[in-house]
Amino acid sequence: MSFSKPKTSQQGYTLVELLLYITLLGAMLGAVSLFVVQLLSARVKSETIAEVEQQGSRVMHLISQTIRNAETITSPTTGSNAAAATIDVVTVADDPTVFDLAGGAIRITEGAGAPVALTGSTVTASGLDFDNRSRASTPGTLRIEFTLTRTTTGSRNEFDYSKTFYGSASVRP
Repeated sequence: MSFSKPKTSQQGYTLVELLLYITLLGAMLGAVSLFVVQLLSARVKSETIAEVEQQGSRVMHLISQTIRNAETITSPTTGSNAAAATIDVVTVADDPTVFDLAGGAIRITEGAGAPVALTGSTVTASGLDFDNRSRASTPGTLRIEFTLTRTTTGSRNEFDYSKTFYGSASVRP
């Protein structure tokens, strides 16, 4: 009769296996973290662009509609440009309607009312220009241009975005 030693199974991991698993786990967590940071940064940039685009489109639409529904363009005069536009509108209480730029905001003043900012506090408006391109014996056409900028004082550039908006509108005969 021969007696043999029962085989003992080894339990646990060796130090090399443990270090390998920790390294792989760290690499995977690092990759996932980098992906999440990039995803959040892209989301913030997208929201910033959308905010500037929405405000710019809204302002351009309001100015264009006011011009289209107006009686005449009072200022700037034909063939000239100015940083403000005065529109003779149909409603007497809103006459005249003035669009201008003050304190980094595009404003509208209707009749004797107080100026109302059309742009929000998160963006800065600049370069507002109205170019009267009307021809003789026409109701009037204005070319509109302005720039909206969203900036941050911090080091995160995904909050920085600027766009120049162009448009034109003619008074309906």
